[in-house]
Amino acid sequence: MMRGEDGLLADLDALAIPFAAHEHVAVFTVAESDAVNAAIPGAHTKNLFLKDAGGAFWLVTVPGESRVDLKALPAAIGCKRVSFGRADDMQRLLGIAPGSVTPLAAINAAPGSITVVLDAALAAAPRVNVHPLRNTGTLGLPGAAILDLLRHWGHDPRTAPIPMQDSA
Repeated sequence: MMRGEDGLLADLDALAIPFAAHEHVAVFTVAESDAVNAAIPGAHTKNLFLKDAGGAFWLVTVPGESRVDLKALPAAIGCKRVSFGRADDMQRLLGIAPGSVTPLAAINAAPGSITVVLDAALAAAPRVNVHPLRNTGTLGLPGAAILDLLRHWGHDPRTAPIPMQDSA
């Protein structure tokens, strides 16, 4: 059952999780997000919807400016070789479209259908900015609260230092 943004906001309220909501133009890439992000304090994110060689789905959230080393990622998070997941799988599992990927989409995922991984630095951040299931808004909330929400929805989130590509 897809709970959507109303269910998300109800859960934030029920768990007394403080958040800041921002409405903005649709953003689809990190480059498009830069102008929007400049006006919103806190850590900004990039989200990767992945499928491993064993058929398991993963949603990995990293700092927005990051370039994830996809070859080193499996060893860091405990999975098999990964590739990007298909849009139809994202829609079926998370109820969202490409461009709106967020760890909060796990509200729509059956427990065990996807593993959500939050970069360790984000998990410890006082304010992490993520989409509220659509790319025309941003919610800022503590990294620890994202983990609390995931657990509330029956998921077992992971945190890990995500390997990054050298910028050279």
